[in-house]
Amino acid sequence: MRLLKRLFQAPDRGAAPMLYAGIVARGREAHWYEAGQVPDTIDGRFDMIAAVLSLVLLRLEQDPQAVPFSTHLTEVFIDDMDGQLRQIGIGDIVVGKHVGKMMGMLGGRLGAYREALAAGGFDEALVRNLYRGEAPAPAALAHVETELRALHAGLAGTPVATLIGGALA
Repeated sequence: MRLLKRLFQAPDRGAAPMLYAGIVARGREAHWYEAGQVPDTIDGRFDMIAAVLSLVLLRLEQDPQAVPFSTHLTEVFIDDMDGQLRQIGIGDIVVGKHVGKMMGMLGGRLGAYREALAAGGFDEALVRNLYRGEAPAPAALAHVETELRALHAGLAGTPVATLIGGALA
């Protein structure tokens, strides 16, 4: 009986679901889509949530003790994307393929944003990854860059223990 319970019970991911909920809420804020001209589409929302998630993951990777939590956070993202795909009608047979593609996209964004933040030139990475190659108006790009840099700075000043506790800066 215990084996069956473990097979069908969701794994304990600690506070990762709470932090992920905060990430999604931040990624769905209206200003990204209005002032920032991020397309208010399924892809645009994915890209915005992936941008916020990437910044959180970049902060977590600075502390080796946060690696297990970072893994749990990524697993929550995978579960959410799986559920979202099923909700829009993607069948069981291809859900895994789509989730795999999304994970590759998240990994690409992590690398691009890591490099861009280190080099100081964030807008090219945003146009490529957030706007999928189609640059918005300069004011919109400046808005998103300013807001994401502020989030990045806020995360840098947030103790990893706070994030592991489920709170987004």
